Amino acid sequence: MAAAAQLLRGAVRAARGPPALALAAAAGRRALASAPPRGTAGRGGRRAALAAAGALGGLGLGLWQRAAMAASEEEREEEELRRRFMAPPVSGLRELRRRRRELRSRMELLIMETQAEVCRALAALDPGAAFAVDTWERKEGTGGRRGAAGPGQPGPGQPGGRRRPRRGVTLALAGGGGISCVLQDGEVFEKAGVNVSVVSGLLSEEAAQQMRSRGKSVKAKDGKLPFCAMGVSSVIHPKNPHVPTMHFNYRYFEIEEDDGTKQWWFGGGTDLTPTYLNEEDAVHFHKTLKEACDKHDLKLYPKYKKWCDDYFYIKHRGERRGIGGIFFDDVDSPSKEEVFQFVKSCAKAVVPCYIPIVKRHCRDSFTPEEKLWQQLRRGRYVEFNLVYDRGTKFGLLTPGSRIESILMSLPLTARWEYMHTPPESSKEAEILEVLRNPKDWVH
Repeated sequence: MAAAAQLLRGAVRAARGPPALALAAAAGRRALASAPPRGTAGRGGRRAALAAAGALGGLGLGLWQRAAMAASEEEREEEELRRRFMAPPVSGLRELRRRRRELRSRMELLIMETQAEVCRALAALDPGAAFAVDTWERKEGTGGRRGAAGPGQPGPGQPGGRRRPRRGVTLALAGGGGISCVLQDGEVFEKAGVNVSVVSGLLSEEAAQQMRSRGKSVKAKDGKLPFCAMGVSSVIHPKNPHVPTMHFNYRYFEIEEDDGTKQWWFGGGTDLTPTYLNEEDAVHFHKTLKEACDKHDLKLYPKYKKWCDDYFYIKHRGERRGIGGIFFDDVDSPSKEEVFQFVKSCAKAVVPCYIPIVKRHCRDSFTPEEKLWQQLRRGRYVEFNLVYDRGTKFGLLTPGSRIESILMSLPLTARWEYMHTPPESSKEAEILEVLRNPKDWVH
């Protein structure tokens, strides 16, 4: 019986570390060798040792098989995520899996999924072009770039795309990074960019002051304010003037104040900027966003629709950038989970609210005069983004920001003409009237 006890102790120790099966067998052999060979007690001890060896060998095999199955399942899940995304996540798949219950990890997975869904939907409409996938990392005071698929080269998730090997350790330790996916000079899209960023570090005093200017009470310690920010943002500029430009952005922000208290909030929105007014498109776009909002609270769509009309106002022109959509910022109630679920619904509405409009008009004929009007309207788009847009200003004020990714929102081409005024009762005058006096598109 002493041999059986020795076997049990050895096998239990072996089962705690790999490979359990081999170690349990070795423990069994040692125990059997030490068992008394003669006598009733000896025969009983050997029989007990043999029985224990068989049982514990089976235990070791079972543990090994379960460990192997778990590892295989984890590898399958990671490979599935790799296929779904345009590039490996900034924080790393294993880190996201390890912290998968934390909201920051869930938000990063959401923005990665949104980027991939939108890129694939756009690529399907413009098969002759390909997204260049550019992964970059941020360090305090730098705007480093890790590597990119060259212009015109397919990114992962596209036919012919290859995934670049990931270098280094979790980027969050070095300030984070991002993934910029940009398609240029396609047949349908002149420029389409979908960016993901996950960054952390210390806010500059200018960026902190910008927060305070909109009512945020933030208290820095020795002038330092640790932060974490992540989001997905996109601007899509089609070639055809009858296909509207679309923008969306969904983000999460967290800061740590001088006493260790953490503040968090979400922001985002989706909006449409047509060159020419098509009421059917406007109704479809707004109804799709309203349905996403109504799943959570019937008051959200009218509130965020008005916020969008007010936010995208070009003060020096007296007109909106487009026909709106939804916009919200600094949202930190009713709870973190509830706001996250709302953001998720809005992000999932991006493809259905926009892609049908592109399909409907991307082959429409247009005149040189209509193309000229598109270029003039894009000039207004540039003016808003560089003068008023909160995200652009914050990015330019944050040390280590990736300027190429921030300015991805700008079109390849735009135009300014001195004192250009469209004729009364023209299609150009029609869209201007809506930009100056926003409409209710869903009632």
